Amino acid sequence: QVQLVESGGGLVQAGGSLRLSCAASGRIFSSYAMGWFRQAPGKEREFVAAISRRGAPTYYPDSVKGRFTISRDNAENTVYLQMNSLKPEDTAVYYCAAVVSYNRDSYYTRAQEYKYWGQGTQVTVSS
Repeated sequence: QVQLVESGGGLVQAGGSLRLSCAASGRIFSSYAMGWFRQAPGKEREFVAAISRRGAPTYYPDSVKGRFTISRDNAENTVYLQMNSLKPEDTAVYYCAAVVSYNRDSYYTRAQEYKYWGQGTQVTVSS
């Protein structure tokens, strides 16, 4: 089992940047594929980024590709989401998620594939 705690959210102007962190408990963080999702009020949870156990490959939807970067530090049990060129439509609660992955190159893009979730961190982008 793993526990996830997100941090780094906040209020930023359009065009600005934020870096989210997700700290994981446990000694086998490198066994988990990780992902970031977001949910805006009144909307469904949306996939944002995914990363395999070993840090590559990664995957992004078109809505954030080229602006967001997911990375991980297995020694620090942490996954990051660097968000640049933020837009008002990026406003949401951002969640990190984890799933045990038996293939070191696999990543997952659907929320139902993940077993563990953090509590979320609010990101607000003002226009």
